[in-house]
Amino acid sequence: CGRGPGGCRGGRTDMALRCAASLAAGRQPRGPRREGTMRWSSAAKPSAVKINEKASREKILTLESMNPQVKAVEYAVRGPIVLKAGEIEKELRKGIKKPFTEVIKANIGDAHAMGQRPITFLRQVVALCTYPNLLDSPSFPEDAKKRARRILQGCGGNSLGSYTASQGINCIREDVASYIERRDGGVPADPDNIYLTTGASDGISAILKILISGGGKSRTGVMIPIPQYPLYSAAISELDAIQVNYYLDEENCWALNVNELRRALNEAKAYCNPKVLCIINPGNPTGQVQNRKCIEDVIHFAWEEKLFLLADEVYQDNVYSEGCQFHSFKKILYEMGPEYYNNVELASFHSTSKGYMGECGYRGGYMEVINLHPEIKGQLVKLLSVRLCPPVSGQAAMDIVVNPPVPGEESYAQFIKEKESVLNNLAKKAKLTEDMFNKIPGVHCNPLQGAMYAFPRIFIPSKAIEEAKAHKMAPDMFYCMKLLEETGICVVPGSGFGQREGTYHYRMTILPPVEKLKTLLEKVKDFHIKFLEKYA
Repeated sequence: CGRGPGGCRGGRTDMALRCAASLAAGRQPRGPRREGTMRWSSAAKPSAVKINEKASREKILTLESMNPQVKAVEYAVRGPIVLKAGEIEKELRKGIKKPFTEVIKANIGDAHAMGQRPITFLRQVVALCTYPNLLDSPSFPEDAKKRARRILQGCGGNSLGSYTASQGINCIREDVASYIERRDGGVPADPDNIYLTTGASDGISAILKILISGGGKSRTGVMIPIPQYPLYSAAISELDAIQVNYYLDEENCWALNVNELRRALNEAKAYCNPKVLCIINPGNPTGQVQNRKCIEDVIHFAWEEKLFLLADEVYQDNVYSEGCQFHSFKKILYEMGPEYYNNVELASFHSTSKGYMGECGYRGGYMEVINLHPEIKGQLVKLLSVRLCPPVSGQAAMDIVVNPPVPGEESYAQFIKEKESVLNNLAKKAKLTEDMFNKIPGVHCNPLQGAMYAFPRIFIPSKAIEEAKAHKMAPDMFYCMKLLEETGICVVPGSGFGQREGTYHYRMTILPPVEKLKTLLEKVKDFHIKFLEKYA
């Protein structure tokens, strides 16, 4: 009667009877009033409830009381410049005049948003899995139906809508293991070491969570390349770990130098416990492809210094430059012999989002983790079980990446044509971007050997640097904001990825269609020349 379950007990029999009578009559019962007391009644009309803004109490969650690790997280790829781009898009839709008619979001590697066509076979299999009635349709090829049936048999109730094992659908993990063996020339892969993930990011975050421990000078240090993909710095901040920077050699095509690794490690030992080494190959945002000798040197360094290796290999299909070839860390580790292969702990990551697929929205991915302590393996599965399972449609998409049509199957010809078209087009755009950037005064761009970004170095005059400081902006953020406001082109400042002191860059995707990319680069050229003239 407005007092909860125990409101009509004991010496309150009369009140209980009145409550029961009121309820039977459909009226709201009234208990005894207390002076100065106001109670909420669900029967009160909305107009009768007045909200006194002055009387609203202090919020529990504020910037001061929130988790400081979350507040420390920064993710430049979707940072302030992208928010500004969104505001400009809204203004354009309202008819507000700008020097341009559209915002070109060259800040992120979102292939389909930039016009890339999906791979037909992948979409066919996912469609069949999503709506199994289509399995009876003659419009779908038998090799697609065969894969869809196999995936559905691995799902509870033969439905993509059911939860799966936390590690992922077993038959898909088997396909991932087979793919790794084919890719690496027969190097064995165990499905039990495969974990399907929500994109590669989910796997990277999970491994870092389980690796980070200690406090003070024993707090885990995580070595990351500079420039880096901001997922790493964001995850390190969120987990309150110690970021240990090692710098890629811009003068040598962003090469990784083991002497630089050793410098970073030795300096870090004074204030933390470095035990994780992250490698991105091919590089993001820098686009370099590591050669075999470099990978051998890195593995030897990790073995010697007892470091856990993280190999981010999501761009393994995106290699364009002649003389460059993708080598997986797993393959090289195996070929270096049992002393290395049986001891170096390695987690490797792949995804549906990049490569020739560009299926970012499915959030499909996997990680292979080798030489993990058996007890830690159980802890990792426990950690992954908290999020139940990765998206099942993403698991299905990942299966097609690792189990595509093969020669002799009816979909093979179309599949290989579409795959090669995407990769050849990206190679053409990589060369075009490099060449056009290097024709702009005050801009230098290293060869885009792989991945899907350019990371040009830009000259910013001292007057522009002073104006940036006056606006409390990093100079390259100031430059990129001006580029956005004057041309509608959205790129990410190099300060969001890390760069050597006194150098300035930005990351730009090469994903737009060729003609649009040419137009974009011409606009960038015109803007940069005017920028130099204005601040010279």
